[in-house]
Amino acid sequence: MNPSILLTNHPTTLFTPTLTPAGIPSRLSSTHFRRHRFKISTIRASSSEQNSSSISTSPSSVSVKPDVFGDKRELAGVQSLVDAMSPPVRIAGSALIFAAAVAAGYGLGSRFAANLHNYVVGCDDPGAVKKEDIEAIANKYGISKQNDVFNAELCDIYCRFVSAVLPPGSEDLKGSEVETIIKFKNSLGIDDPDAAAMHMEIGRRIFRQRLETGDRDADLEQRRAFQKLIYVSNLVFGEASGFLLPWKRVFKVTDSQVEVAVRDNAQRLYAFKLESVGPDVDVLQLVSLREAQLMYRLSDELAEDMFREHTRKLVEQNISTALNILKSRTRDGQRVIAEIDKILAFNNLLISLKSHPDASRFARGVGPVYLIGGEYDGDRKMDDLKLLYRAYVSYALAGGRMEENKLDALSQLRNIFGLGRREAESIALDVTSLVYRKRLQQAVSSGDLAAADSKAAYLQNLCEELHFDPEKAIEIHEEIYRRKLQQLVAKGELNDEDVKTLEQIQIMFCIPKQTVEAAHADICGSLFEKVVKEAIAAGVDGYDADIKKSVRKAAFGLRLTREVAMSIASKAVRKIFISYIQRARAVGNRTESAKELKKMIAFNSLVVTELVADIKGESNDTQPKESIEEEEKPIEVDEEWESLQSLRKARPSKESMGKPSQTEINLKDDLPERDRTDLYKTYLLFCLTGEVTRIPFGAQITTKKDDSEYVLLNQLGGILGLSDKEIVDVHRSLAEQAFRQEAEVILADGQLTKARIEQLNELQKNVGLPPQYSQKIIKSITTTKLAAALETAVGRGRLSIKEIRELKENGVDVDTMVSGNLRENLFKKTVDDIFSSGTGEFDEEEVYQKIPKDLNINAVKAKEVVQELARSRLSNSLVQAVALLRQRNHAGVVNSLNDLLACDKAVPSTPLSWEVPEELSDLFLVYLKSDPSPENLARVQYLLNISDSTAEALRAMKDRGLQNGAAEEEFVF
Repeated sequence: MNPSILLTNHPTTLFTPTLTPAGIPSRLSSTHFRRHRFKISTIRASSSEQNSSSISTSPSSVSVKPDVFGDKRELAGVQSLVDAMSPPVRIAGSALIFAAAVAAGYGLGSRFAANLHNYVVGCDDPGAVKKEDIEAIANKYGISKQNDVFNAELCDIYCRFVSAVLPPGSEDLKGSEVETIIKFKNSLGIDDPDAAAMHMEIGRRIFRQRLETGDRDADLEQRRAFQKLIYVSNLVFGEASGFLLPWKRVFKVTDSQVEVAVRDNAQRLYAFKLESVGPDVDVLQLVSLREAQLMYRLSDELAEDMFREHTRKLVEQNISTALNILKSRTRDGQRVIAEIDKILAFNNLLISLKSHPDASRFARGVGPVYLIGGEYDGDRKMDDLKLLYRAYVSYALAGGRMEENKLDALSQLRNIFGLGRREAESIALDVTSLVYRKRLQQAVSSGDLAAADSKAAYLQNLCEELHFDPEKAIEIHEEIYRRKLQQLVAKGELNDEDVKTLEQIQIMFCIPKQTVEAAHADICGSLFEKVVKEAIAAGVDGYDADIKKSVRKAAFGLRLTREVAMSIASKAVRKIFISYIQRARAVGNRTESAKELKKMIAFNSLVVTELVADIKGESNDTQPKESIEEEEKPIEVDEEWESLQSLRKARPSKESMGKPSQTEINLKDDLPERDRTDLYKTYLLFCLTGEVTRIPFGAQITTKKDDSEYVLLNQLGGILGLSDKEIVDVHRSLAEQAFRQEAEVILADGQLTKARIEQLNELQKNVGLPPQYSQKIIKSITTTKLAAALETAVGRGRLSIKEIRELKENGVDVDTMVSGNLRENLFKKTVDDIFSSGTGEFDEEEVYQKIPKDLNINAVKAKEVVQELARSRLSNSLVQAVALLRQRNHAGVVNSLNDLLACDKAVPSTPLSWEVPEELSDLFLVYLKSDPSPENLARVQYLLNISDSTAEALRAMKDRGLQNGAAEEEFVF
């Protein structure tokens, strides 16, 4: 037996005051362990002084002081003697020494533990413990690695070391804890299961402290300590942590809680690692970051977000610095640009690193910088970013041109700041417009632009140098021209020198003619419009010589074309016309409306006509050439309209017409045709009926007007912009209306007699309506009356298809006069009459084609109606025939059987059945005696289901009856 094993089994030598049973592996828990309680000695979170001295602040390493394992243990008595022996001597004398050791209360195991403890304490750096030294101590005592005391002491030392390495709950991990613990574990040579048990024991201690503490902050601190323990332990044991560290089973934590612990601590470590990354990041740093991320078990997604956030914050620092400088009183532009250049350089560096051949080994998230999600992501900060962007655009154009590299820089800056394309273009346009104006001013003042052979090429080259939109440049040219025009026209007119200056500007800036005309129409037109409105406001009595002079001066002094001047005047005049018309519509009766229209006619004659003449520069004494030509031009009117008296009066002769009124300004495009014709009709009725004056007691007096009102009517037609055809239509409609009212009374019953025709002809002459229109009205009235009569006749069943055909032959449009439903009903009645005529005839062409065509109904639908009626009438005809047979009405029986045949011809039927077969034989006998055609007789035999033998017997009975001359017919039944 090995004496060392015997010694180590002594209960007094197996335990030290620093070992807890919970921390001993399961295979060490024997019966003699259960009588002792031990405690793990760790550095508590409350001991800030000791913690600060034992944990290095370096991000790359964690140092642990040797005193974390306590003081050295003293050797005395037998222990010193045993320690001095060599292994062979110690084994040989083990029997004697054993007795003394038992008596002294010491064992070989406790001696080994003391030496191992003293060795670790004696190391200046616990991390410098060597595996070879540990094994030498074990060999010195002849103890194997599986020895319980050996493992117990190792567990105690490892547990103390891990507790010292892990920072308190309020502090973050430094990143080297895992590497330090793994190195120390390997140096001790402790097995993973035993080491994992120590991690679980530390977790129990933290868990107990959480349960015992009542402080919320302390509870949060212990929770963070527990999360760090889980994270570090999982990294220490790697893939084996899943079964070596039963967090969920022992501490009742969920998978998600473990994931949160790993994620949060990995993020803190990675964030600590990211602090070393600056604007000058290089390849080695990015590779190191990637390795750290994998070591920390941080997901690619989180790593990418953290790297982007870090780079964003670096850029945000430059942005804040640039903004502070920009908003300060000094406004050092060079320093602002320097900060922006740093941003661009950093962004370019990240873009180049993203396309590096070894980019797969780099930290995730390397790429262009964006401000999304940061301090400057929002509408409130966007104005500040626009200020910086504007400052850089101004810097890029400081030399009077835009370089290509500056365009690329601005594009990157826009993407970094998150500016929209329109926002960036708007800022660039504002700045570039100012620079372009400055370059234009220099070109004009130096004479370079005027001396250029091609002004357009010079301006185009200038736009290309500034990367300026030519369309925007054209707008600036137009603005310059308009501004100069406003300055020159401020005095109320343009002289020849002014016109020359404007022409030079137009040529120098290549301004199109239509643009110049539009500018004159706008600027000079507004001045001219003011003069026109003042002239119009003077009214009928105020348009004097001074106003005429001001109008002529404005029309020609402002150098407006006749078309533009007339357009401006037309717009102002038409507004006045519309106001008159609105008042005419608002009054309550025709007479008051005519009075307002008469005021408008007078305004047109006395003011507008003079205004147009002054604009054109025409003399008041001479009639305009255009007007004379128009008067001399004959009005082409058909002879038939000469009978309309109102139309003849509305077209008076040149002598009665006097000075013509203008018609160039009219309301043709301002009012719909219906409204214009209604206004003309209102005044025409006023001309026809005269002015109505109301007197007391509800009576009224109508004053007839002379033909002078028709002259005003003609002028009103010009103001309303009515054509000759439209005017003729108004006069004709009134004549038709008058004729129709009287004709309706004459033709009240729809009958057109000779006396009534003479009466209508007289009416036509009085009204003056052309004959063809009066005949049309007469036909319309009679047709309407006839249509009502036809509807009534068809509805009451008093109209046959024969009469319909006669009406059509006489030219009556039956389809229009009789509704579709009534025509369909007439078709049904006609077909029903065929099936009940008693002839047995059915003409398919007549029924299926001719009648539907005469009635203008759908042939397919008509056929369906016929077949439906045939099916229903077929069985009814048999029932009716039997009923008449029983009444001994033989003629009726024959007619009913003929109706049966007619229905069968429309829809061929199968043999019919009857509950009394003898009656069918009697029917056949009666039909046989009527001498029918062989075809009809054979079909009746088939339909009545009469056999050939029965038919022969019935024929014999008929012949016998004829020979005997019997008075009464014999029947089968």
